[in-house]
Amino acid sequence: MQLTHYNTNFAKRTFPITVVCDHVTNAPNIGSLFRICDAFGVEKLILCGDHISLGRKMTKTSRATEKVVDFEIQPSAIKTIETLKNKGYQIISLEITDSSKPIHTFKFSSEKPMVLVVGDENFGVSESILQVSDSIVHIDMFGQNSSMNVVQATNITLYEMTKQLL
Repeated sequence: MQLTHYNTNFAKRTFPITVVCDHVTNAPNIGSLFRICDAFGVEKLILCGDHISLGRKMTKTSRATEKVVDFEIQPSAIKTIETLKNKGYQIISLEITDSSKPIHTFKFSSEKPMVLVVGDENFGVSESILQVSDSIVHIDMFGQNSSMNVVQATNITLYEMTKQLL
């Protein structure tokens, strides 16, 4: 018998992970990010930038998870990252760079709370944030394209992070 969200027995849990979105503005992507932050027990979602859409298109994909996920909207991603870093968070950016490490080899540690920075749908994580990041991780890609949708990449990364913290 297939279970529904009314009769599953998954233990509710929150992980010391904050997802910071560096100018993710596409409403369906934002809705999906709310949904996966809920699914993976993320502590907080911070949406940074201008024109963050929380309208009907977002709520269609969020399936009401914006009502249960702790979130805030901030104008500046770099200021948000610098504030969190000063509070002792480890800053982990998800981006393919010449020095990024594959997530399947990276050891995520809960010794300090973590910030996972995900980037703009077209340009990724900004260079200023990459420069202040403690670590930069990427997902190995085996096809023609050198990137994937921000939501799918965040899904894969949160799965790996929470798997290691269990």
